[in-house]
Amino acid sequence: MREYHTEGIIECVAFLRLAAFTKQGLIEICLMHPLDVVKTRFQIQRCATDPNSYKSLGDSFRMIFRTEGLFGFYKGILPPILAETPKRAVKTFAIAGLGSGLTEAIVVNPFEVVKVGLQANRNTFAEQPSTLGYARQIIKKEGLGLRGLNKGLTATLGRHGAFNMVYFGFYHNVKNIIPVNKDPTLEFLRKFGIGFLSGTMASVINIPFDVAKSRIQGPQPVPGEIKYRTCFKTMATVYQEEGILALYKGLLPKIMRLGPGGAVMLLVYEYTYLWLQENW
Repeated sequence: MREYHTEGIIECVAFLRLAAFTKQGLIEICLMHPLDVVKTRFQIQRCATDPNSYKSLGDSFRMIFRTEGLFGFYKGILPPILAETPKRAVKTFAIAGLGSGLTEAIVVNPFEVVKVGLQANRNTFAEQPSTLGYARQIIKKEGLGLRGLNKGLTATLGRHGAFNMVYFGFYHNVKNIIPVNKDPTLEFLRKFGIGFLSGTMASVINIPFDVAKSRIQGPQPVPGEIKYRTCFKTMATVYQEEGILALYKGLLPKIMRLGPGGAVMLLVYEYTYLWLQENW
């Protein structure tokens, strides 16, 4: 009886953690997805002289809103929403940090391929294909393998592995160093600040992988010819042709998303988990 009771407690705690992780992930996606669209657009544009290229963060927001409407900022939002529960389950039940990031990358990569393709489409929201329709189009033309629905897997592995290792490692170590504050407001700000720094540092470390992923999964410079194939070769090509700063394209919208987004995710997780513990 005692063994059964212990197993039941473990299962309940696991469920509560998964519920808290899923809720915080969905909130972060809905709030921050426009910045993810802008980040991807910056990462896939190659020539600054192109009249369609964005000159600044403000210019990108103006152009997207003017040419694609408000819903243009939410292109590709369905794939990350669909991937959220399995992704958070991996984060909850796998080894924290690098291991969970690598496992998570395998789960989310097909969703990322669809998301990046939809975000790269500059037609109006009504003119672009549906999420399911675009996924079918990829499978029909390119298959399910590393040239189709799973292209860019090595870059996604690097992106998620590096991010999770820095994000969770920094957060849990610094959180234990800075004393807990008895004042609820100051304690909230303490956790928010640590989460913000964690998301910012992780973004700076992993963005070269993110740029490589966007180049591999996004439209190629010449239709019908695959220029960007593997992670490190893509990084080398970008560096040789565009310079070191090109590997950090989209860093500002990425930090604007994952700095506060990182804080929001951890805060929502902690407070949701606490509420579920008290009420379930």
